[in-house]
Amino acid sequence: MSKGRKKVAVIGAGFVGAASAFAMAIRQTCNELVLIDIAEDKAIGEARDILQGLPFLGNMNIYPGDFSCVSDCDVIVMAAGAGRKPGESRLDLAKKNVGIAKSVIDEVMKYYNGGVILTVANPVDILTYMIAKWTNLPSGMVLGTGTTLDTVRFRSALAKLVGIDVINIHGYIIGEHGDSQLAAWSNTHIAGIQVDAYCATNGILLNDEVKEQIMHQVKTDGAEIIKRKGVTCYGVAVCVATLVHSLLRDSETIRTVSVVLNGEFGVSDVAISLPAVIGSRGVSKVIEPILTPSELEFFIKSGETCKAVLEQCKEL
Repeated sequence: MSKGRKKVAVIGAGFVGAASAFAMAIRQTCNELVLIDIAEDKAIGEARDILQGLPFLGNMNIYPGDFSCVSDCDVIVMAAGAGRKPGESRLDLAKKNVGIAKSVIDEVMKYYNGGVILTVANPVDILTYMIAKWTNLPSGMVLGTGTTLDTVRFRSALAKLVGIDVINIHGYIIGEHGDSQLAAWSNTHIAGIQVDAYCATNGILLNDEVKEQIMHQVKTDGAEIIKRKGVTCYGVAVCVATLVHSLLRDSETIRTVSVVLNGEFGVSDVAISLPAVIGSRGVSKVIEPILTPSELEFFIKSGETCKAVLEQCKEL
């Protein structure tokens, strides 16, 4: 990472890319932020729009640019891609967005000279894997937002159920950012107490039916938002700003990000999410929580689900 100056490029100035740039501006995440889009006017307009509010926020250099501007970036946010349509799963997007991602990464690597690549575009697990293979960067330097937002949704649902501040809910959604994801219930805690025990002690109903309802909400929340407004952008934008903050400040924060696995739980050669330590060099360590046999089986199946799509994408 460059010292003193923290530079971020956001590639794709659509709903998610622009909202992510705005979230970073509000948080004053970096010193220099460049918006890159094949539609140059879109990048110009979004950068100018964000600039209008900067006097109330702080000092940042926000500007539109081209692919040459990825040079000297500490983080490159890959947000370019087609959006998910109502009724379309994240995996349905794979063939469409792999082609877009390949053309973008080919341009990026002409000027790339360092920095972490954070994949946001969907299907994020598929694109994270493909970008890691195309770039051949060191392990962990390419990561995806993965189940970061799903984990937030999960913790929020539990916080509402138990009536406790979400900051005190500790648990993770792991696996695919999609239908085969799973909650690591055995590793979910409140005040150091496993969630089932906490709920039993406090007279809160948390049986299999309630757990299924929570997971259904977590899995379908994005689709429900898309059905009503056509796109999801603000929630993931805050996740992007949070992840970039951790990467730039080398904070060694644990987040559920998508990264190419290398034998964790016996899963290899696919990108899905597990809790991971992230800092200036991307993912420095993937954590393997102690899972129950059924959770482990589900996690392995989630990896197989993504691998099946990858096999089709590799042929493109």
